[in-house]
Amino acid sequence: MQAMHSPLHNGLLAALPPLALGRLAEQMELVMLPLGEMLYEPGRQMQHACFPVTAIVSLHYVTESGASAESAGVGNEGVVGIALFMGGDTTPSSAMVRTAGHAYRLDRRALKQAFDSCTLTQRVLLRYTQGLATHMCQTAACNRHHSVEQQLCRWLLLTLDRLPGQELVMTQELVAGMLGVRREGITGAVGNLQRAGYISSRRGHIAVLSRSGLETRACECYEVVRKETQRLRALP
Repeated sequence: MQAMHSPLHNGLLAALPPLALGRLAEQMELVMLPLGEMLYEPGRQMQHACFPVTAIVSLHYVTESGASAESAGVGNEGVVGIALFMGGDTTPSSAMVRTAGHAYRLDRRALKQAFDSCTLTQRVLLRYTQGLATHMCQTAACNRHHSVEQQLCRWLLLTLDRLPGQELVMTQELVAGMLGVRREGITGAVGNLQRAGYISSRRGHIAVLSRSGLETRACECYEVVRKETQRLRALP
């Protein structure tokens, strides 16, 4: 397992100063994150930060009625647990694994110490946080103003950006839960995209056949998030 993965496979860790990364690497543990695992729950003290390598984690809020919707996803570009270096320690939201895979886990004290002791590390983590905030704001606008099909295309494209292949292991019911919409809406949107030849769907799997096709059906929200992420990564 150690030979297959490296901290450099996480974009945020790869952007850290080499000396800072070397210190953190000595304290990180490579772990397997199974589908559905809760990494943190509302109001509870976070114990670890997770830097996904092949896993994707969903940040979402659950209402008192039990309804929920994803505010953002975190994959190999980032970290789960920004409250640990932003000073909050807890959040009213939850983090759940939506694509099983590996991640590097780091104790909260080690992350906070790295953030406090290195200005360059601070800049990298804060720029990522700005990008995540953009992602969350754009998701909120998209969920309010755009069609279910446009939301689905945005979600599929953002997920593909974090995966090595073109197939997602995900049921339509789970996708509906992530987007906070009715299952019937997702079924209709999937049917439209299948008839257009952009995806194929079978039980528990969605395969993307034409990424460019999805891009033509998606709203502007995907490009806003993608361009802002690239801009922040390119800053010196």
